[in-house]
Amino acid sequence: MRRIPASADAPGAGRRLLLAEDDPDLTEMLTELLTAEGYAVDVARDGQGALHQALNGRHEVAVLDRGLPHVDGLTVLGRLRSAGWSIPVLVLSAFGTLRDRVDGLDAGAEDYLVKPFDVEELLARLRALLRRHLEDATVLRVPGGRLDTRARIVSPSGVPGVRAASGPVVELSGREAALLEVFARRPSRVFGRGELRDRVFPDAEAANVVDTYVHYLRRKLGRRVVRTVHGVGYQLGAVSAVDGGVP
Repeated sequence: MRRIPASADAPGAGRRLLLAEDDPDLTEMLTELLTAEGYAVDVARDGQGALHQALNGRHEVAVLDRGLPHVDGLTVLGRLRSAGWSIPVLVLSAFGTLRDRVDGLDAGAEDYLVKPFDVEELLARLRALLRRHLEDATVLRVPGGRLDTRARIVSPSGVPGVRAASGPVVELSGREAALLEVFARRPSRVFGRGELRDRVFPDAEAANVVDTYVHYLRRKLGRRVVRTVHGVGYQLGAVSAVDGGVP
């Protein structure tokens, strides 16, 4: 099977994915496939492992087998949703009746794919889940914490308006928040100054307006929040596990 490689700007590029699957051959195949698409894949072999890894809060999308040992996939999903776990989930299952699919969606899955499945369809569904999730998200990961795009604040705790021991909540201006949001919604992409100006500062007269606001963001949030890519433009700085969980 010939596939077109994903670009650096693809929704899966650099995204952390939880794969909960107990079939070793399928796990190996999916891990290789998803890694080639740019995902950082964490594997859980049973329901208990899936719960443990998911509650670490580091993932941005999940592929969850319904027939997991110890704790079945739908029970895992129900417990995670009850705990406030909000990332998009695609359920994989050999159970493919209408009732089965309805049960999976009612348990909290965003999508349901029946085994055996086509890998191109799986990848397309994951891309669609991530696109919708990123477009709808109002809290996004950034270096040092999370950006609340509505309140225009960065909170180390990930909870808007709540101060954390690791640092204060930082208020941003409208333009600062808009610029940081552009980076946070496509963290793997390098943006040229011209594109950033068109997106965020279409009415600005100053030629160096993008550089000025990058300076403002760094002054408020630290130099690592935005990375300079010499000769090209700017990119969101690296987000580590300690910066919080998923958007």
